[in-house]
This record gives sequence, C-alpha cells and structure tokens, in this order.
Amino acid sequence: MIDKSVASAEAALADVPDGATVMIAGFGGAGQPVQLIEALIAQGARELTIVNNNAGNGDAGLAALIAAKRVRKILCSFPRQADSWHFDKLYRAGGIELELVPQGTLAERIRAAGAGIGAFFTPTAYGTKLAEGKETRRIGERDYVLEYPIHADYALVKADRADRWGNLVYRKSARNFNPIMASAAKCTVAQVREIVPLGALDPEVVVTPGIFVKRVVKIAASLRKAA
Repeated sequence: MIDKSVASAEAALADVPDGATVMIAGFGGAGQPVQLIEALIAQGARELTIVNNNAGNGDAGLAALIAAKRVRKILCSFPRQADSWHFDKLYRAGGIELELVPQGTLAERIRAAGAGIGAFFTPTAYGTKLAEGKETRRIGERDYVLEYPIHADYALVKADRADRWGNLVYRKSARNFNPIMASAAKCTVAQVREIVPLGALDPEVVVTPGIFVKRVVKIAASLRKAA
C-alpha cells in the first residue's frame, strides 16, 4: 500500500545532508512552508544551497534559516526588501553567496528541470551583467542567452490538501512556485492542511500529481500560519 504521509515535519526532513540544494516554495509569505523550514533549522543541515523567490522576510521562515547561518548560497530574484535584514547583513559581510536570477528565468529554469529540458534560450538579461560568461545566440531578429535547469535534492512545498499518494491541491495564490518546485527535486516534501481519503480530491483540481511527491506532512491548525 502506498502511503506517503509522515508523522512529523522533523521526521520528513531527518535525512537532509549538509551541502544539499533545497528549493523552498512561496512568494514572500504566501505558500511558504514555514513549519518545514523550522524543522530544517532544528534538523541541523548546513552549507545549504537555497532556491527561492526572495531572500527571506523579517525573522521567520527562510529569514530564520539564513539568520542561523545555515545557507551557503541562495538563488533568487528579489534578494533585498525592506525586511531582508538577515540576508543583507550576511551578504555585506561575505557570509553568503548570491546568484541573482530574473523571476521569469528562475521559474523557467525550475520548470525545465521538472520537464527534462536540457537548456533553453531566453532574451531576458541579454547585454547585462547577468549574461556575462553565458552562451548567447542571435535567433531571428533577437539576441538570446542560454540558461540551464535548476535541479534540487529536496523541495519543500506547501499545499492545502493531499491524499496518501501525494496528490496535491493548492489554495489560491499560495500555489505560486510550489508546483514547479515539486517537479524539480529528487525528494519533494509537502506540508498540508489536510490529508483526505483516496478519491476525495477532484482529479480536475489536482495540480501536482503524487508521482512528484515523496512525503506529506499534515500540520496542525494551531501551528499553521496564514497562506
């Protein structure tokens, strides 16, 4: 019997090694798997490469992981906001490496990993510092930059509901980066509000099929933050 449910976030992340590449979904706080991040902090893995839309907000979630000095490198589109003080401090001190990726390119590099695409050309960033050292090509009347997929060892995602096979349904804008990250990692761990019986999810609203998900954790309502 296939049952991907795990008793706790801590158990779901117990095998994350030092140096792992971890995708953390969310757009700011929306759809961010905060309880999985807290479990990752408690687990102790270090020298992590993190893939996220930004570099953390305030003192919780991804920002707390950065503040704990557990991140060696981050790939993101928006590293600086008014409340990204933990990243700012570490970056200025040389304590964290940054790979800046335009948001559309970031999404497509992640999607390409899940789709098995070897590389793709995009006009985004051509002629800028972000294109330095990269292959370029003129196609038709435009110049393009060659970009490669981003693969991860783990993806931490947040969904609204799941079944024990790992099929996921998301809640409104909390969907954001979650589906593409779920498909681009060797081991996808999903935190959900509810795990329902097989057949309870309408197949038409399942966004992430269970084939992409290895572990599902139900987070108690008292521990969840707003999506």
